[in-house]
Amino acid sequence: MNNLESYPPVLRHLDQQQPPNPDPDEEGDPIHDPDPVPVIDLESLEHDNKKLEEACKDWGLFRLVNHGVPLTLLNQLQEVAKELFSLSFESKEGACSATPVTYFWGTPALTPSGTALTRGPQNINWVEGFDVPLSQLSHFNPQLPTLESIRLLLMDYETHLSRIATTLFEAMAKNLHLNLKPSKPYLAENTGMVRVYRYPNCSDTSVGWGMDAHTDSSVLSILKQDDEVSGLQVLKDDQWLTVKSISNTLIVNLGDMMQAISDDRYKSVSHRVSINKHKERISICYFVFPGEDVVIESSKYKPFNYNEFRAQAQQDIKALGYKVGLARFQQNEDC
Repeated sequence: MNNLESYPPVLRHLDQQQPPNPDPDEEGDPIHDPDPVPVIDLESLEHDNKKLEEACKDWGLFRLVNHGVPLTLLNQLQEVAKELFSLSFESKEGACSATPVTYFWGTPALTPSGTALTRGPQNINWVEGFDVPLSQLSHFNPQLPTLESIRLLLMDYETHLSRIATTLFEAMAKNLHLNLKPSKPYLAENTGMVRVYRYPNCSDTSVGWGMDAHTDSSVLSILKQDDEVSGLQVLKDDQWLTVKSISNTLIVNLGDMMQAISDDRYKSVSHRVSINKHKERISICYFVFPGEDVVIESSKYKPFNYNEFRAQAQQDIKALGYKVGLARFQQNEDC
């Protein structure tokens, strides 16, 4: 699994030898520490509205339990993703050429066509992944058997993700007293996409980050973490907290679009991914966005649609090396 030929060339110089006598506490917070992340029970959502409201306002993130996704499906996704990443770099790159699926590495920032937004070598993220637009999965006929296996699993997973995202958004909209109209989909199922990530392990974690600190541009993001390896960190009260890996739970975080839709009542959480000394980490994240022409209007921001937001974010990444985000659209604000 950890053979260097499976990694993109730019990541192959990492020292991936396991240091002797690993300290279990280096995997994240000590196991006896309580998990501070708020927990939302999807089956009790009608009774947990206040709890959901507090999580969205104070954290912008929560752990979802009783989500209805079969554990067997989650485990299969994890195992097939491991198999997929263990293939040679050249076979992964070749399998996605001229297909709707994009294979990327070194940066998660991609144009709508799947081209990586170039960054300097000092800003490389220690990550590789597959970008999968779910609406095009049925038109994707991969030659690699492992890629076909994950395609079929993701088609099944998509039905659950869409159900979860819609249920959560409707509950949030109710708390926000939003007037939802079918003609103005703030959360459009056909925009759903999945990214499957692998973060290499490295004995020298000072080489950088699996992913730099950022906020998601989505309405909602739903993460299936690696069951064994923590790495996701969230910014809470100016402190970085590690989000523990707990089997059969999902992590939901709010993105920039949700913050704007809520007129800043809810927060788009800043998060990052650390490198693990001893084990590589695999995670699967779903992102969903507003409909293409839906204009988001609020007292805090100038009216904009998601396409305008994405174009501005990509322009900033090219020019500055990072996404400025919602600050670009603030009323009476020059950035």
